[in-house]
Amino acid sequence: MRLLIMGPPGAGKGTQAVALAERVCGPHISTGDIFRHNIRRRTELGALAEKFIAAGEYVPDAVTDAMVRDRLAEPDAASAFVLDGYPRTAQQVATLDDLLDARGAFVDGVIELVVPDEQLVARIRRRSADGGRLDDTEEVVRHRLAVYSAQTAPLLRAYGERGLLYRLDGTGDLEAVRQRINFALGV
Repeated sequence: MRLLIMGPPGAGKGTQAVALAERVCGPHISTGDIFRHNIRRRTELGALAEKFIAAGEYVPDAVTDAMVRDRLAEPDAASAFVLDGYPRTAQQVATLDDLLDARGAFVDGVIELVVPDEQLVARIRRRSADGGRLDDTEEVVRHRLAVYSAQTAPLLRAYGERGLLYRLDGTGDLEAVRQRINFALGV
């Protein structure tokens, strides 16, 4: 099963994607993790990504697509995966469709976690206090929420038109959200 998990920063995508990936027997593929891995390794793509992340901007499609393309080519992602944080633009949707089509595959479902903005800001501030990330200041988070709304939310409509979208309440405890996801997907 090839799934996407979407939602604004702080919606709990990563936490839920890990458990969901186990259920579908595929890897959890997070663009955030891919970016941080490339930044730590000081790759050329990582250096480009770091500039945008620090400013609260999305990493350009060409950079993100190259990193995701490499990751999806790994053997563990051949038949199942949960993509977290990708796609975020219409161009990335087209790229993902092309990558999967070349393998005779397709996206099986898209989970959208819905959480009110104030709860998102509070969650991210807690996350920052627990370990800190350079993209977790309140100003940057609010900017990212606005960018998400403008750029990514329209993709949800497109996946909805394909009959793939499951809009789920992302509030409450982790297990309650996990149960909503499992019920929606029948896994």
